[in-house]
Amino acid sequence: MNTIPIKKIHPFEEHPYKVLDNEEMNELIKSVQQHGILSPLIVRPIEGKTDEYEIISGHRRFRAAQKAGLTEVPALIYALNRDEAAIMLVDSNLHREHLLPSEKAFAYKLKYDALRHQGTSSQLGTKLRTDELIARENGESRNQVQRYIRLTELIPELLDLMDEGKIALSVGVELSFLDDESQYTLLDIIERDNCTPSYSQACHMHKAFNNECLTKTHMERLMSQEKPNQRETVKIPTARIRSLVPQKYTAKQTEEYIVKALEHYNRYLVRQKGRER
Repeated sequence: MNTIPIKKIHPFEEHPYKVLDNEEMNELIKSVQQHGILSPLIVRPIEGKTDEYEIISGHRRFRAAQKAGLTEVPALIYALNRDEAAIMLVDSNLHREHLLPSEKAFAYKLKYDALRHQGTSSQLGTKLRTDELIARENGESRNQVQRYIRLTELIPELLDLMDEGKIALSVGVELSFLDDESQYTLLDIIERDNCTPSYSQACHMHKAFNNECLTKTHMERLMSQEKPNQRETVKIPTARIRSLVPQKYTAKQTEEYIVKALEHYNRYLVRQKGRER
């Protein structure tokens, strides 16, 4: 095991797993401050650079070490090329709990590209397709692996909606066949009308796009159709709450803020009613 200065270590370029500054990260930072890095990072030397390393496993630990103020971290160094490193990176995290759809999508894509570049199937003496090889290794069907890889064609904002559970996997796959311009047009409609497309609506958009007749008007007409499971929503003009909610809040944070405020007000009304008895 080696000890490497943090400034000599770099995240794996385009690695698929998100490193979030959330409560779990705060707990990890506290642990690092108290006990240091208990499990060493796995890194590889970067080609063409002296004493520079790329992370294969340990991006969250690396971020926590940075935030904890460490100047060096323990690491295991593996002399791997980029394709070998990409496969190892994906495999070391794919069975982690609570993987986001976007993480799984880009993980499968990264491994797919690395295997194709290596020609691993032929090297292993198997006639399996690359996506089928990945599927067998991860207990998925080949079609499911293809669907996840297809999601990498979505714009980041629609991927975020998938990660938040607002768009289903099947819907995301259909929308991924639209070009970026059409996807951003749809995003504007989603944000304006506070609604997301159903599978049927997404299929109609996919078909219309293939037939070169998908327009904003067409998308608006589709999205205005009431869905069988559509729930009634309450819309509040932004101008009415702008002065009451911190300006830096995202839409999701604003929603949580309003719900908590209503809960607090409801408890106040209950207390007032009790005093009047």
